[in-house]
Amino acid sequence: MSDLFNSKTEPIPQIRPDLDVIPVQNNGDSYLYFHDIRGYTTDDFALDYGARNLLALLDGRKSINDLKPYLGKKVNDDQLLEYIRFLDKNRVLFSSHYQTYAEQFEREYEQADVHHSVTAGNSYPADPKELRSHLDDAFTTYGGNEKDSSNQPIKAMYAPHIDPRVGMQTYVESFQALKNLKPKRVVLLATSHYASLHANLYKNEPFIVSSKDFAMPLGTVRADREAISNLLQNAKSAGLTNQDRAHRIEHSIELHMLFLQYIWNHEYSIVPIVVGGFDELFYMKESHLSFQLDTFARQLREQFRNEEETFFLISGDLAHVGKKFGDDQPAAAMEDEVAQFDGQFLEAAENGSTEQMLSLIKQNYDPYRICGFPPLYTFLKAFPDLKGQVISYDRWDETERESAVTFGSILYQ
Repeated sequence: MSDLFNSKTEPIPQIRPDLDVIPVQNNGDSYLYFHDIRGYTTDDFALDYGARNLLALLDGRKSINDLKPYLGKKVNDDQLLEYIRFLDKNRVLFSSHYQTYAEQFEREYEQADVHHSVTAGNSYPADPKELRSHLDDAFTTYGGNEKDSSNQPIKAMYAPHIDPRVGMQTYVESFQALKNLKPKRVVLLATSHYASLHANLYKNEPFIVSSKDFAMPLGTVRADREAISNLLQNAKSAGLTNQDRAHRIEHSIELHMLFLQYIWNHEYSIVPIVVGGFDELFYMKESHLSFQLDTFARQLREQFRNEEETFFLISGDLAHVGKKFGDDQPAAAMEDEVAQFDGQFLEAAENGSTEQMLSLIKQNYDPYRICGFPPLYTFLKAFPDLKGQVISYDRWDETERESAVTFGSILYQ
């Protein structure tokens, strides 16, 4: 690997700022485990805990020669350079080697035809038989209060993407309402949690569609490439792109796919779209983003409004509060005010009022970090005449971190 760092006089690249370095114990020994949400580092990469002092010196300014005063007598500069190259080889340093590897890694994903699940085996069993048994138990336990929605056809649903281990009841209450539907196409509008990791790529493209088939434990669902191609015809003005690396580690679509595959046996295709942040709407009434949003919403409306066999799923949670998310107060102290805000948000969503929703969310610039706002707002812009009904609302308290996430579901008929 000729591009590995190889100098005693040039600054050593800093440790990648996007890595979480976590102290862990194993058989009585202490290590530093490197958690890489992007998946670029070597699997399960860890260092002896004693490396922490050296890592603290790697600030992107010091060279091997600059570190000589810090070296013990048993370590010379050749050995230190070898160690730095070892870190670089494992993609721990923010170096040219890492950046080249990362770009190639993402391009290979973009060129692939299939998206393979990143949630299977983590949030739920990866083995199909075990998974089906797991979901059978869940629907037996929580499926007793099925909502009667037979009076009107269901056209769409807003539902969470919270980890099923803490939100299973809400998932069951939501998706059991869809079990008798047989749409031929599902358009998924979901929160993008990771588009910001590629900020330069998606600077002017808040809508990211993937034309990949989705391989999940219960089977592979085909992407509707014809429908996707039609959407992309006016991609630039709509802020839409099919450079889909933001989908690679995303869970917001997969968790809806999990439950669709369980409740449905018929064949259907998907149009998977993740939606980036809408912060610009908080500051400017008319902006480039608002123009793109209106254009994309119009495209969705014109392409799918007369498609009776197209169903919309909108994936998003509600408030993210507490110290984990940057608040000064613990989530428990904010429970009442958060519930009131969520109620107002859900009311606007039920009424299909984008004006009411944006007015609310602009107050103090999305104070409770409602991640479902961008995809749900997009949907309501596209289909303003639909009315909804809240069918579920819940809260996950992460007590040990003094934080909480709220989530709920809405049926649109």
